[in-house]
Amino acid sequence: MAESFTPPAPTVRPAVLDDGPALGELDRSTWSTLHEVVERPQPPYAPFFDERHRPQDVLVAEEVSGDGGAAIVGYVRVVPPTPLVCNAHVRQIQGLAVAGRARGRGIGRALIRAACVAARGQGANRITLRVLGHNAPARALYASEGFTVEGVLPGEFFLGGRYVDDVLMGRPLSP
Repeated sequence: MAESFTPPAPTVRPAVLDDGPALGELDRSTWSTLHEVVERPQPPYAPFFDERHRPQDVLVAEEVSGDGGAAIVGYVRVVPPTPLVCNAHVRQIQGLAVAGRARGRGIGRALIRAACVAARGQGANRITLRVLGHNAPARALYASEGFTVEGVLPGEFFLGGRYVDDVLMGRPLSP
């Protein structure tokens, strides 16, 4: 009987510019109305990184593949929610994706925890996010990591023929 390969826990690291193509492909492969409010991307695809979406704002989860190479299996984008000095103590998760083949292995949780550590390292004492009301798996994950619902914008989006709430969640970043 052949042994199956169990990948080790992923490594979370800062993104680099060369990760852009793999991250773009991950974004396209995980697109769903469960968490997206924009239309499905179509060719020609926009680059993952641009002047508003910089490598230094992204953490990637990478795991060793069966052939010894490394593959990006997830990412989280953590940015200041506004350019205002009075809001500089807050960071916001503005994107989280995990490859379908890697789901259910704690990668999303590892990325959220790494995002909180990175935000604290940038001097933040609070982290926030927005999640669609019908995305129960993501909401449960965020709640299990200490995020609480801080507001709801009822029917904020019209997706798939129905109105969907925009749920605002946040949590303090204690040292």
